[in-house]
Amino acid sequence: MTVPTPALDPAWIARTVEVALDEDLGPAPGRDVTTQSTISPQAVGAADLVARQDGVVAGLVVIPEVVGQVAARLGLAVPSVDQRVPDGTRVARGDVLAVLTGPVQVLLVAERTLLNLASRASGVATHTRRWADALEGTGALVLDTRKTTPGLRALEKYAVRCGGGTNKRMGLYDVAMVKDNHVVAAGSVSAAVAAVRTRYPDVTIQVEADTLQQALEAVAAGARFLLLDNMPTPLLTEVVAAVRAVDPAVELEATGNLTLDRAREVASTGVDYLSVGGLTHSSPILDLALDLEPVGR
Repeated sequence: MTVPTPALDPAWIARTVEVALDEDLGPAPGRDVTTQSTISPQAVGAADLVARQDGVVAGLVVIPEVVGQVAARLGLAVPSVDQRVPDGTRVARGDVLAVLTGPVQVLLVAERTLLNLASRASGVATHTRRWADALEGTGALVLDTRKTTPGLRALEKYAVRCGGGTNKRMGLYDVAMVKDNHVVAAGSVSAAVAAVRTRYPDVTIQVEADTLQQALEAVAAGARFLLLDNMPTPLLTEVVAAVRAVDPAVELEATGNLTLDRAREVASTGVDYLSVGGLTHSSPILDLALDLEPVGR
């Protein structure tokens, strides 16, 4: 049971960019003491956003908001943004992703913020694409988790989708996930599931299971999505078969210490999903650069 995520919310983009610019420039309107000392406000130029590595791009959709807010802070014209490829595109080193044209002050002040956001998102998308490619043809999908950078969850989950992955729950509010500590507190899997169903009857319930017994107990309690945690392949195969025999409609997710070299082996057990926290907590950035070519003063 996955939670579909729409395109990035413009209001979220605006808030996030505002915070990022405050971080870089100081409270609005802020200042760039180097650029504003050395570049005339009248200088106009063009800059290419270029990939310095092969990968999958994401986050380019934030660029217009970044340059727009910077222009407003500086009281200058808003640069045009000619985006050459859509988010989710595989690119090669040297590819031009977008061309920005306008006041050089705006371009240079915006540079780090737009690179930070787009490089981070593109790194997540690139990592996710490796998992999606590894699982191609197996019928299993790669899921993300809540192990995201605070404040950037929407961007990182968007990037997962750009890379061919699937979003799981967005937060603690939209899906109930009964894990080992909840079972300890409630007394049993059945008690925890019943408590959630009583308090929030409209919410989907997912249950983590470490053993075959826990998995079958969860299904008997009415769970229709199981997280099969840290199971070696033989046990995972056994649990999948046992659960399918009881209810073929239950969705099954393998989770915990998964690696790319095991992806197809795990998928072959019959699980529907592989949950990979590393998509968002351990993806390196994709190296992007903004190369300026002044065209007039």
